[in-house]
Amino acid sequence: MTKNSKSSKVTETGEASGVPMAGWLEPPQPQDLVVTLLADNVRHRLDSVWSGGLVRLLGEFGFSVGASRVALTRLARRDLISRVKNGRLVAYRLTERTERVIAEGDDRIFRLGREELSPQRMTVLWHTLPEDSRLERARLARRLRFLGFGSVQDATWISLGDREPEVVNLVKDLDIDRFVSLMTGEPSPGFGLGPLIERAWDLAGLTARYETFLAEFSPYGAERGRRELTDGEAFRVRTKLVHNFRQFPFLDPGLPSGGAAREQSVELFHVVYPALKEQAHRHFDLLATPDEGVR
Repeated sequence: MTKNSKSSKVTETGEASGVPMAGWLEPPQPQDLVVTLLADNVRHRLDSVWSGGLVRLLGEFGFSVGASRVALTRLARRDLISRVKNGRLVAYRLTERTERVIAEGDDRIFRLGREELSPQRMTVLWHTLPEDSRLERARLARRLRFLGFGSVQDATWISLGDREPEVVNLVKDLDIDRFVSLMTGEPSPGFGLGPLIERAWDLAGLTARYETFLAEFSPYGAERGRRELTDGEAFRVRTKLVHNFRQFPFLDPGLPSGGAAREQSVELFHVVYPALKEQAHRHFDLLATPDEGVR
């Protein structure tokens, strides 16, 4: 991807974003990016953040004021963030529901590549959600993918390892237990798992994404590559780093032989992410603080 390439993907406002694609594995959407910003810069640090500050911060990634405000409104309607008044100012905080989802996500992200799941144990989920329950089906699919499940056919999902505890919590959270059946067991040693795994996961595409991630962020793996970064640059690099890395749990089944690209990407993430933390938080706080006279 070149530095001048643009995304034509439609944003939450229904208009092409024109957001520069350099540094992104997928065109970023403002709602998703808000959650990343709050998870990495507000959670465990601040009670809430000024809405105007979030708009400024999204602007750092090419989103217009209109697209940013629409994203905040829609996240609030989905009960992913809550709106609070701080004097004359409007602020947002994470809801309990979003805190739980982020905690679950962080667990997957920080274990990725460091917890090899045995293919000798598998989890199979089958559901009977009606075709017209599009929202429920989409939410289930997204959450299952984040747990490392792959789809072998409509309504049938598989994962390496025993995922029963996570799935039980997920199904209860979505209130769809009456539509779901779950099995865990051992695959037959008389047959290979290759065809099943290839159907459920795009391993070649996954490797290509890891290689793109390495090409984009390897310059910051050594201290000399981070030394000259301003606070703003560190904030943008770190945000792109973690936002991109959050995609891998959706795509990676966690095979023991994950390949060199995964191993190197995981190691790179665990070096760069903490190294840029202080600078990134400093820049976030600067832009998230209301100007004098706005208070």
